[in-house]
Amino acid sequence: MRTTFMANESNVERKWYVVDAEGQTLGRLATEVATILRGKNKPTYTPHIDTGDHVIIINASKIELTGKKLNDKMYYWHSNHPGGLKSRRAIEMREKHSDQMLERAVKGMLPHGKLGRQMGKKLHVFAGAEHNHQAQKPEVYELRG
Repeated sequence: MRTTFMANESNVERKWYVVDAEGQTLGRLATEVATILRGKNKPTYTPHIDTGDHVIIINASKIELTGKKLNDKMYYWHSNHPGGLKSRRAIEMREKHSDQMLERAVKGMLPHGKLGRQMGKKLHVFAGAEHNHQAQKPEVYELRG
């Protein structure tokens, strides 16, 4: 009788991938990166174990948004003080904080809890074309579509 394979931390192999965000749409890129971080692209995917790989995103400042989102989309956060609601337009985020823009999009697609935070730590976003993870010998990941 066969048993179902269940991954655990001792038999998970992690790879490093580089994704170029230049000319890519924010949401479509974020869904693919979230899938890699969760490990759903592997045959050994196990829902309650972090089986995902590390992802390095370069050229985050050259990400695209469709429609009028560049001017209309707002990012909000709160300082936890009275009257501390702050906001920023997507165009400002892309110019000054493009790494945070991509991180928020990807982390919002991960599970919300301890496992999701663990998966989010494997995401490395850089605004330019250079990154400091050459020692891990990352493979170039070709996006679908």
